[in-house]
Amino acid sequence: MTSAFAGGGGHRSLPVPDGLDGMRLDQAVSRLFGLSRTAAAALVDAGDALVDGAARPNSHKVKAGSWLEVTLPAPPAPPTVVPQAVPGLRVVYADDDIVVVDKPVGVAAHPSPGWTGPTVIGALAAIGHRISTSGAAERQGVVHRLDVGTTGVMVVAKSEHAYSALKRAFKYRDVEKRYHAVVQGHLDPLRGTVDAPIDRHPTHDYRWAVVSGGKPSITHYDTLEAFPAASLLDVRLETGRTHQIRVHLSTLRHPCVGDLTYGADPTLSARLRLDRQWLHARELSFLHPRTGEQVRFVSDYPDDLERALRILRD
Repeated sequence: MTSAFAGGGGHRSLPVPDGLDGMRLDQAVSRLFGLSRTAAAALVDAGDALVDGAARPNSHKVKAGSWLEVTLPAPPAPPTVVPQAVPGLRVVYADDDIVVVDKPVGVAAHPSPGWTGPTVIGALAAIGHRISTSGAAERQGVVHRLDVGTTGVMVVAKSEHAYSALKRAFKYRDVEKRYHAVVQGHLDPLRGTVDAPIDRHPTHDYRWAVVSGGKPSITHYDTLEAFPAASLLDVRLETGRTHQIRVHLSTLRHPCVGDLTYGADPTLSARLRLDRQWLHARELSFLHPRTGEQVRFVSDYPDDLERALRILRD
């Protein structure tokens, strides 16, 4: 829910609407002001959400007509691009329109609130690649993203023409994105498709889930190799939702090895010496936005994923 009150700090006073009668205080604050449940609970804990002039616990059930006074924090400053060299980030290809990188683990696609680590956009700025596209400054040129904990090949648009063409290509599924994933157990059938809508997890802000009414999400998978405790999959995406592969495989009860967020076995993760999900953006193929020619880029497995495979094969 988006609230008319969201988007700025300051003091707000209003009666509790009839529709929120009997709701927990933190949930009511979340609904009224467009905040996450975590942020709303923090406000209540700090004494910045009063009911009829008194501080109440998060579990307090509000009553319609009660007077709610909330002091909202000032909005965070918009993230900015900080040029920063990123060890291990490799430029696979570059011209006046696009730059293709092989992204290492621990690197975000672009700056975002709360993220203080390295970014692909910051790394490109540090080595002199100029991104000249419209949109929010911190996201210029970003037409698709990889999770911080996912490695592999990623394209960034450098020109306005390339940005428009690639955004359109991703939207209409004219880009082939192939990932390799090592998952727990053996899938049955060995080849298949997951067609299940994804949206934010109803109770965990940092997770996503298969949710009725979520955005359409389609993942195709094929087993490449089976081990006693796991399987190596080739995964092709039709859609590009946040955490899509991780959510869909977890829903099948075969989470990516090492992906503790989505239910991976910590004992197996430790044996394979993995501290992130075994998920790699292996291949990216699309029509070059300027020449119209088909281009294809492939990324080798990084050392930690290659080591985990060796342990599984031994």
